[in-house]
Amino acid sequence: MNWIIRSTKKVKFHTNLHEVLKPIWNDLAVYKWILTDLDFISDQLLPINFDEDYFILDHPEFEQIYESNTQIIWGILSAVPNNIEPDTSALSTLSAEDTNVWKPDHFLIQGSMLEIIAFDSGYTIVKFKDQSLSDKFKDYFQEQAVDLQKFNEKYMG
Repeated sequence: MNWIIRSTKKVKFHTNLHEVLKPIWNDLAVYKWILTDLDFISDQLLPINFDEDYFILDHPEFEQIYESNTQIIWGILSAVPNNIEPDTSALSTLSAEDTNVWKPDHFLIQGSMLEIIAFDSGYTIVKFKDQSLSDKFKDYFQEQAVDLQKFNEKYMG
């Protein structure tokens, strides 16, 4: 339930949320989104910027990013159930460069059901707690979604 995308065959660039979340988008309406450690490129006004360390967005706000042609270069994006109040005290200290992002089943944001880590425009790591969402994601991306554990064994020693 932990995947990494290196290829850009199904995505125009890393990390284009419209393409990454396409197979599961309709299942995500019941979540709010926490975004931290962001670096991105966009040609339109979004509910994120470079003035804050982190953002907590409701589904309509996050949908603006999803529908845009925004490239997330760095960042941690987490879907948490709407009824969970996140502990915001540590959000501004989280980093996509933390070695723990490469650990399968290790979620940096408490309460995450889905976590996406954009790593330097070259890798998109996607971790799931929900098997059915993970299966839909893998079915869509097929061989482009590489098991994170297998990737680590092959490339991280």
